[in-house]
Amino acid sequence: MRREKLILFVKTNLLTLLTITGVVVGIVLGIGLREVPNEGEKWASRDVMYINFIGDLFLRMLKALILPLIVTSLIAAVGSLDLSLSGKIGGRAVLYYIVTTVMAVILGIILVVTIQPGKGAEESTSNQSKGEMRNVTTTDTLLDLVRNMFPPNLVQACLQQYQTVLTPPKDNPASTDLDAWSVGGKFTDGMNIIGLVVASIVFGIALSALKEESQLVLKFFQQLSHTVMKVTGWVIWLSPIGVLFLITAKLLEMDDIGEVFNKLGLYFAVVAGGIVFHGFVILPLLFFLFTRRNPVRFVGNMGQAIATAFGTSSSSATLPVTMQCLEEKNHVDPRVSRFVLPIGATINMDGTALYEAVAAIFIAQLRELPLTFGNIVAISITATAASIGAAGIPQAGLVTLVMVLDTVGLPAEDVSLIIAVDWLLDRFRTVVNVLGDSFGAAIVEHFSKKELAALSPPSETNGKIHRNSTGYSAETVVIEERL
Repeated sequence: MRREKLILFVKTNLLTLLTITGVVVGIVLGIGLREVPNEGEKWASRDVMYINFIGDLFLRMLKALILPLIVTSLIAAVGSLDLSLSGKIGGRAVLYYIVTTVMAVILGIILVVTIQPGKGAEESTSNQSKGEMRNVTTTDTLLDLVRNMFPPNLVQACLQQYQTVLTPPKDNPASTDLDAWSVGGKFTDGMNIIGLVVASIVFGIALSALKEESQLVLKFFQQLSHTVMKVTGWVIWLSPIGVLFLITAKLLEMDDIGEVFNKLGLYFAVVAGGIVFHGFVILPLLFFLFTRRNPVRFVGNMGQAIATAFGTSSSSATLPVTMQCLEEKNHVDPRVSRFVLPIGATINMDGTALYEAVAAIFIAQLRELPLTFGNIVAISITATAASIGAAGIPQAGLVTLVMVLDTVGLPAEDVSLIIAVDWLLDRFRTVVNVLGDSFGAAIVEHFSKKELAALSPPSETNGKIHRNSTGYSAETVVIEERL
């Protein structure tokens, strides 16, 4: 009997187990292969590129799915809901995002103020960050976020996003007074995800408002969403190999792992510990209190998404995997998950918010800059805003950290003090961001069950709701049959 249960467990969770194995093997290989060159030598960048090639292909395939997945899922989900229900679900999701982000920031500040990792740390600089940072202000970053919500060209939004550019005065190019700099703007490479999310929601609301007149169009997007999820399923089976090569290559790129952690070990421990505590203790506790469901089983069912998030370091790239795990294993209504998850992947960044607050205070401690209660409150507010704006900005965490540093009067160059471990912390942040989105979708669905049941009672067979291969529940199939 036990053997049968074990075989069933392995069959059910085969892909998750393979993906987690890929992470572990990638770490072991990365550390082991570092010893291959002669002592004092590094792996050549070309050799690292060859090792990263397969991982890069996997990441490209995932990123290629982001646009069709977000657009079709949001339009199909919002279009199939009643207008009042769309507003309620959206409102509940936003409330959850705000509450959990604030909780993450508060946790981070308590940890960094109590432990004070910057007091005994050594300064560590890295040329990697120089030339990559741009001068920004809090106002500019938030205005860019709002501007990108309303793209002037939806086709352009698939390729580019708007970014404010500050130029120093010609007569004083060394000026540090950003108010004296001229303000301009340009479109930079990178998908404007938040603009596409807003446009898709508006289009879905329009389909919902037209009701019978738009049923053919709604069915088209629903079937297109099914097709995209089918392709997603194929790509996801490549995740164990892709994640393995991504992690191996990243470990080979590092100069000296031991030296980095000697200098920044306590800072890393505070950020990683806070992120893990928030993601695997606070969020599951909230989930249990609101839904009375087992959070351990829920997290276990998200194992594949967690491993992919750690490997890719991108919550947007992980979105296809998150959606599949949430619908097929945790049985969240697709009308909720496909509405809430794309929004969450864009604006809900608990891990990033905690990191922004801890990093700013750590650097202030390192520079022996005393912080008042007002400074800490300002950091809290700015870190929360920065985590929202991070999704639409290249090099999200590091760039938005500049605006948090600005609140305590620290220069942008101080980001170089922590960049050595940022690549690894970014993976922890992404894991918690993905978990936060997933718990949020489940909690929102729990509070929306009555409205969803009234809108479209699920068809039952022997008392159970069945799901087809695309992850849609019987409720959605009923809607399509009525069309």
